[in-house]
Amino acid sequence: MRDVLAGVAAIVLLLAAASLATTLQTFRRRRLRARTAEQDQGRTVIAEIPGDEDLVLFTADATHFHFRDHAIDKKAIVAVRVLINGAPIASYVSRRHAGEAARQATRFEDRPEGIARDRWDVAIETAGGTTLVECGAIRERVSQELARTVFDAVKRDLEQRDVM
Repeated sequence: MRDVLAGVAAIVLLLAAASLATTLQTFRRRRLRARTAEQDQGRTVIAEIPGDEDLVLFTADATHFHFRDHAIDKKAIVAVRVLINGAPIASYVSRRHAGEAARQATRFEDRPEGIARDRWDVAIETAGGTTLVECGAIRERVSQELARTVFDAVKRDLEQRDVM
């Protein structure tokens, strides 16, 4: 009897492992399709940001940055700021729009997360409004590195445009 129960337990564990492997493979294929679709449109993937359901891509093409359903015109960007818990800790203001951006102090209300974690975001300011790229509150510097990657890409583009 004990051998039968051990055999059943082993089969259940094997089925659970196979199910997890299949699910993981499905997520990998979905992520690869999303990346390929962005690259087919001529976009470069800058960061893969964890979202509620799946990874959200922050991408760029020659004229726009793309995040979720927002297309951010590169020419219209006034400033970019890294926010930690809603407060700016680093920023770059375009020399072309220095007066406008200096008036706008980007700050978002802090959302209590239950657990004391630092939430990292990037605010991309344009003449038409601000787009918040939510990089998350994952421990072990993951969110910080995502925010830095997005900030650096936008800042680099602004610096290139300021030279022109």
